[in-house]
Amino acid sequence: MKKETRYRLMLIASMAVFGTIGLFVRRIGVPSGELALYRAILAVLLLGGVLLVGRQRIHFAELKKELLLLFVSGAAMGINWILLFEAYKYTTVSVATLSYYFAPVIVTAVCPILFKERLGGKQILCFGMSTLGLVLIVGANGGAGSNLVGILFGLSAAVFYATVVILNKFIRNVTGLQRTFLQFLSAVVVLLPYVLMTGGFTLTSLDGVRWGYLLVVGLLHTGVTYCLYFSSLKELPGQESAILSYIDPLVAVLVSVALLGEPMTLWQVVGGSLILGFTLWNEIKSK
Repeated sequence: MKKETRYRLMLIASMAVFGTIGLFVRRIGVPSGELALYRAILAVLLLGGVLLVGRQRIHFAELKKELLLLFVSGAAMGINWILLFEAYKYTTVSVATLSYYFAPVIVTAVCPILFKERLGGKQILCFGMSTLGLVLIVGANGGAGSNLVGILFGLSAAVFYATVVILNKFIRNVTGLQRTFLQFLSAVVVLLPYVLMTGGFTLTSLDGVRWGYLLVVGLLHTGVTYCLYFSSLKELPGQESAILSYIDPLVAVLVSVALLGEPMTLWQVVGGSLILGFTLWNEIKSK
């Protein structure tokens, strides 16, 4: 198998696995903050093991200027997980995911301000049409469980995910795997006191099946999948990576409709298509 084909399959697999997380989160049944903490802890243990086996040392003395950025981005990642898990509780997995995938639109809107990037006609059109798609999803309340609270949680998660993406643009001296490990570690530091102050731990209430779901979310959906994702991302062209990343929301919608039996209205399908289609077009560079 060619090297590029192997990395392409790794990225496809990671995106497909990401798309199924809502199915497992729905069945664990612990508070969102607690679940986010467990996800971060399990991922830290797995990625820490990978770093040890690979003998990859983290030289903190060389990262002094970026430690604060790593900590803040890790905290934003943990908060992003909490908000996304809350969105799953109030609305369908498909609507929560499509709301969450408004994050690239937010990045497009903010980057001209932070990085002095020129916002061209194509970017303005994509921003406007993606926003229209979001309006259609919000307005399509009939019979699809599209609760406004859930959509707002999904959008809030998108804001924090966009924050992670933007902060990562400033972090240049840390490799992908080490960066992710430090961000997950920062998420643990932030989420632990939050969980202690908002109800504590409920692990004793989990049966064997739900323990299995929790391990899948922490180890597979976070640790293993992030390893596959970052390992493939640095080896593939940016445009191809952008296209393949949209496997995630498409799988999430299929899981929502086919496995969870959650309906979607025609307007939600149209709105989701506008969000995904125009954000994808925005990421594909014109020749």
